[in-house]
Amino acid sequence: MTLQFHESARLRTAALQARRSYPGPLGELVSRELTAYADFGYRLSNDGLIPRLATAVLATRAER
Repeated sequence: MTLQFHESARLRTAALQARRSYPGPLGELVSRELTAYADFGYRLSNDGLIPRLATAVLATRAER
């Protein structure tokens, strides 16, 4: 299932923030996962983990 534009944009914003907040391999991995989910949508996973990950990354941004 394809994501709506606002969902995809939120995931891509979180992916960019992950690279800034978590330098090195951790940030790269989180960024890749969020970007892949934005590209492919629910076909990869439907357990809610990736949207929760995006929320956590974006919350980290707000705390700084």
